[in-house]
Amino acid sequence: MSALRLEGVSKHFGAIHALSDVSLSIEPGEVIGLMGDNGAGKSTLVKVIAGNFAPSAGEIFISDTRVEFHKPLDAQRAGIEVVYQDLAICDNLSAAANVFLGRELTRRIGPIQILDYARMRIRAGELFARLKSETRPRDLVKRMSGGQRQAVAIARALLSDAKIVLMDEPTAAISVRQVAEVLNLIRYLSDHGIAVVLVSHRMPDVFQVADRIAVLRRGRLVASKRAADSSPEEVTGLITGAIEFA
Repeated sequence: MSALRLEGVSKHFGAIHALSDVSLSIEPGEVIGLMGDNGAGKSTLVKVIAGNFAPSAGEIFISDTRVEFHKPLDAQRAGIEVVYQDLAICDNLSAAANVFLGRELTRRIGPIQILDYARMRIRAGELFARLKSETRPRDLVKRMSGGQRQAVAIARALLSDAKIVLMDEPTAAISVRQVAEVLNLIRYLSDHGIAVVLVSHRMPDVFQVADRIAVLRRGRLVASKRAADSSPEEVTGLITGAIEFA
């Protein structure tokens, strides 16, 4: 049973065909490296899966059940979480507050409900421990490294019991040590049966963690093959058009 399956998905913006007849299947625990040049359709595909855009044609299946997403909350309820490049986290809040942003825990004192900071810190600490991250629940995000910020965003995905995590350029503009932290977080998700779609321009990172490589060119899927059966040279050829299909 596939965690996610796309069948003939297209997305048109007027005369612009951002995606054309994309069919792709992702198994539980599988990491797919989604690659392509700027404008190839990667971001559009992620936004279709995440419920930001409705497809112009085609179907989406979650665990072999056909679904329709009218808004991002629909996708989130179906078990899809997105970790965007900017992470969508608040610098002025603590790690724990970011993990629970929009899903805060409360407790009642008489007729009044107040935020249960202690319980949120304990739960966030448990999630960071699972991820083997050095992030601490009370730490302010603005003082964190890029790797720690990624841990906050991924902990938020774990909190919602995600089945599929879409990651948009998670290793862009961070140090080598922080890249290693993020790749370990991706391996953690995979090891626990969570499917990961990794959008990245960084070929070495993709080949380190991806089970399969999918390449988009001009909105079309031109390759979907095991990483072990491909190479950075082949992927570069597919991205540029020097190789038509693989």
